Amino acid sequence: MGRVLITGASGLLGRALMQEFQGATGWEVLGLAYSRAGGSLKKVDLRDQAAVRETVQEFKPDVLIHSAAQRRPDVVEKDEEATSALNVEATRTVAQAAVDVGAFLVYMSTDYVFDGKSPPYKVTDPPNPLNKYGISKLAGEKMAQEVAKDGAVLRVPILYGPVEAVDESAVTVLFGAVQNTEKTAKMSDYERRYPTHVGDIAVVCRQLAEKRLQDPSLHGVFHWSGDEEMTKYTMSIAMAEVFNLPSSHLVADKEPSGGAPRPYNAQLDVSRLTDLGIGKRRPFRESIKEVLQPFLKK
Repeated sequence: MGRVLITGASGLLGRALMQEFQGATGWEVLGLAYSRAGGSLKKVDLRDQAAVRETVQEFKPDVLIHSAAQRRPDVVEKDEEATSALNVEATRTVAQAAVDVGAFLVYMSTDYVFDGKSPPYKVTDPPNPLNKYGISKLAGEKMAQEVAKDGAVLRVPILYGPVEAVDESAVTVLFGAVQNTEKTAKMSDYERRYPTHVGDIAVVCRQLAEKRLQDPSLHGVFHWSGDEEMTKYTMSIAMAEVFNLPSSHLVADKEPSGGAPRPYNAQLDVSRLTDLGIGKRRPFRESIKEVLQPFLKK
């Protein structure tokens, strides 16, 4: 098929993208990482324009998936400058490098570009982010589209998958409170979320890349998401149930979450991708069990 370069390749989504493309026939893959670069990953600081340009020129990818980002909303609220350097400025650098070698850019974005007041959101609906994370990712989208006019933006919701530690995902981190059965834990039962497995996003990215190599006119904004509406409370209950753990210590909190403001329900309409025959979804309960099994306390 061609060559694919993945930024943020050591992250939760990046690792899934690497695995998907490496396991598919005909793809040559290069993964970039920085703080967690190791193994076959190439260490590149995306804020270093010359290094990015040189790496991309050398590898000459057909597809460049930009998944590196500061994605923790509460960290973003505190450090705007560092966030902008990674989520916006580095996006300009990566997008320009893609354009220079004629690569198809896929910029990974988020459902947090929406305010969550009138779901489901189509790709044509106007964004209105509520927090600095959503604002920075929307600025990144605009930057990507401005520089790589025939590229793609893929918005996805809350992600989970094979984590290195439970706190790597906003879904799996809940398992700590689930297992600590001695301690009452208030879990958000307010914001509606659509937990999505990174392996499914990776399949969608590969399908989109393959479709694009067949049809160079394919570009613009796309959405992918799991289809099970949950809250952090119902996710926690599901985790307890699949491992036969008690759940009476988990208490539903009906108030909006503290910290950075979150959209109430930013459900994404995925019809643009499904109409192209693109998509993959695995059920939450069985996949979260598989993901959390290594972290179950004996």
